[in-house]
Amino acid sequence: MKKLTTEELINQKGDLNKLRSAPRNEVYLILDNIRSMYNVGAIFRTADAAKIKKLYLCGITATPPRAEIEKTALKTIEYVPWEHVPNLKFKIQNLKKRGIQIVALEQTDQSIDYRKFKYKKPVAIIVGNEVDGIGQDILDLCDSAIEIPMHGIANSLNVATAVGIVLFETIQ
Repeated sequence: MKKLTTEELINQKGDLNKLRSAPRNEVYLILDNIRSMYNVGAIFRTADAAKIKKLYLCGITATPPRAEIEKTALKTIEYVPWEHVPNLKFKIQNLKKRGIQIVALEQTDQSIDYRKFKYKKPVAIIVGNEVDGIGQDILDLCDSAIEIPMHGIANSLNVATAVGIVLFETIQ
């Protein structure tokens, strides 16, 4: 077994411009009021790895270019389609009109284990603020809610970690 270098991994991918224009998974990700720019950068990196369709940055969520985002994104910002959304409610209504299932990653009285949920693509996953989660006004617009079961003392995971877990289940 030999560890691959960054250069070897990049060479395996071939032409990066072709990679940028290659088909994407029918998964959208909505970041609602994410406070930490490091979380935003980590989510860009995970969104690139999962090759999602588009990333929407809403509310107080910081947008590139920012050094703090770029530090954890590791150059993926230029490969992930993204958009700043000033009005999340309007964006959700627009996505629904396009037939996109809207799913909140949030603990609610009706949340379904993310591993048992039936994802209908195209799907948009909403993640919320690190402290307050997704507001009730946004939850009211969602088709469903999913959650990651917590088996320890913690009630939740870091938002970037949770995104990684759910995105890779969603693209299966």
